[in-house]
Amino acid sequence: MGSVGTAVVRDGGAALPHGFWAAVRVWLEKPQVANKRLCGAAVEAEGPVPLGESDEASLPPLTAVGGGGGRAASAGAAELGRLWREVRGQLPAGQRLPPPLTPWGGPGRGSELRAVLRTLLPRGRPGGPPAPPTKELAVRDVFNGTVTFLPLEENSEGKYQIKKCNIYQIQLTHIKGEEWSVSILVPFPEDWFSDGIAYPKLAWLGNELLSKLAKWSVEQKPSEFKSTLSLISVAKYSKVYQDLKDKYKEMVKVWPEVTDPEKFVYEDVAIATYLLILWEEERKEKGLIKKQSFVDLGCGNGLLVHILNNEGHSGRGIDVRRRKIWDMYGPETHLEESTILPGDSHLFPDTDWLIGNHSDELTPWIPVIAARSSYSCCYFVLPCCFFDFHGKYSRRQSKKTQYREYLDFVAQVGFVCGFHVEEDCLRIPSTKRVSLIGKKRTYPPTECALIDKQITQYINNRQTCAVVACDRRVGFNHKDHSDGVWEQAGSELRENETEIAGTTWMPGFQPREKVEQIRNCASLPRDFVDDVVLNVANLLLNATPQKSCSNTHAGNTNTWNQGESLSLKEVAEHLNKETLKRLKSECGGLQTLLKNNHQVFEVLNGRVHIRDWRKEKPSRKTKPEVKRRFSAEAFKTRLCWFFIHHPDGCSLPSESCPYAHGTEELRQSQIIKKKKHIQQ
Repeated sequence: MGSVGTAVVRDGGAALPHGFWAAVRVWLEKPQVANKRLCGAAVEAEGPVPLGESDEASLPPLTAVGGGGGRAASAGAAELGRLWREVRGQLPAGQRLPPPLTPWGGPGRGSELRAVLRTLLPRGRPGGPPAPPTKELAVRDVFNGTVTFLPLEENSEGKYQIKKCNIYQIQLTHIKGEEWSVSILVPFPEDWFSDGIAYPKLAWLGNELLSKLAKWSVEQKPSEFKSTLSLISVAKYSKVYQDLKDKYKEMVKVWPEVTDPEKFVYEDVAIATYLLILWEEERKEKGLIKKQSFVDLGCGNGLLVHILNNEGHSGRGIDVRRRKIWDMYGPETHLEESTILPGDSHLFPDTDWLIGNHSDELTPWIPVIAARSSYSCCYFVLPCCFFDFHGKYSRRQSKKTQYREYLDFVAQVGFVCGFHVEEDCLRIPSTKRVSLIGKKRTYPPTECALIDKQITQYINNRQTCAVVACDRRVGFNHKDHSDGVWEQAGSELRENETEIAGTTWMPGFQPREKVEQIRNCASLPRDFVDDVVLNVANLLLNATPQKSCSNTHAGNTNTWNQGESLSLKEVAEHLNKETLKRLKSECGGLQTLLKNNHQVFEVLNGRVHIRDWRKEKPSRKTKPEVKRRFSAEAFKTRLCWFFIHHPDGCSLPSESCPYAHGTEELRQSQIIKKKKHIQQ
């Protein structure tokens, strides 16, 4: 039995052994968090299994995981039992096989073997089909602190055999006191076969996987969010996502917006994938044939609408501002430039689903609009910026993160509107990736009028009094949540409650401005910015005591004045009132202006420094390809501020400086050329 690695961990918080099994669970259910070449794992069945024939009669029934109950669960359990009977006889005899799988070893008294059948799902490969899924049987022995992974191969007769060369075991051992060890063992290390995907090299198991398991075992940080893709099939998601990614990847090359094309294209592909699978499952549940219709409120660049339209779903996107990219989609993509004011004039009675993908000020209104559009209207929201019904959302609790508190508020809105609200975590390149879904009602159609009054009172209460956000998690029934709402609001539903007048539900609602204001100091006149930069730089250079750094480039031992660091407050005190007033009207003010001029300044922890380019570490190896390309294209396209203004000149020789030392070195920006070419 060969060990590929052992990690010693100290458990001061009594996390072990429970933390170890929680870490194993992560590796079983979400292997992609450690192995980036996997999209995930589908756990198909789980249950107790016997070591020998004599133990079988006393075992409880096996259960399937995620099978939906009934026939699916029975099929999963039956497959697990059949597989175990097939493969346990294939286990080779010999001392190198890890316990408890040796025929003469067996688990200790009172222990139980539990098996998990899972399918490892490879991530799609660029330019080629994804690798085939891999089945695996994991056998857990709590008494001995081991979980053994048995890779399975299907033969020509449709039966599974153990791929003996790739058996491995994760083991927890108590050394003494607070000291434990986590080990990974392989019975046949000399025969290990690495496919680079489901089964990386042994060195990866002994280093990367082991270090993560050891860390997770003692972390004791239960997530405040649901597991990723908990409401849909991960296997189906993997396939559909790869298909859509291949289909729409060309959008990255022609993206006309200033936003990062890779992030936005692949994020919208991922959201579209999720919705397509969610809607497919809904059609199966309800026995529907026609694909669902939708309206995307605050659709932004419209790519999500474009994909959903292309995939056969009738629908449209509405946004207060038209985007350049809208013209590229063609007439099959339905996009409207319009301001949405929550009210009777913006209801969608013939629409199946409302979508709010980073819909900002409309986010809390979407469950309300869905509830009042029709009894069958559903919604999907992906909250990002924090808005209440009447403006920015104000925190009411300190025990939760602001994000968690806001999600609970949006979920609470859904409960008040009469929805069973479900939460899921999407697989997108964003820190805000938790979605809230309302697709079933908690009340019969006959109670629509009562729910409508309930919604009206709740909105009024949010505007007029500080309602403590409901501390209950998503998933409780409607009665629990609505009771909490009225207790916290300090009032009960009254027949004579004054309703919001007219067709607009909240007259004070402020939609997003039609013309986006640039308030990041980018619109300030160049001569004004140059003036401020020069004043602040001279302030730092003339501050005492001066910092001087030795310049040893090309044998030059002269000192280069790096200046002193000052706080933002100290810098502001030296600027005149008119300058500060002008900066104050810009988002970010002085700090934003200084950060925009990163060639000259560094702003760290509220202090301003002169940037010394000799200390900038080359990061060519770690930069993404796109950023490397842009850096190369921008080389020598701007004059060096230090060459012109610094009393000691530039700290770098001309050949090393990314900026031009004089007009003769200036190059035309390749980035500008490309943008002109795209516009033509």
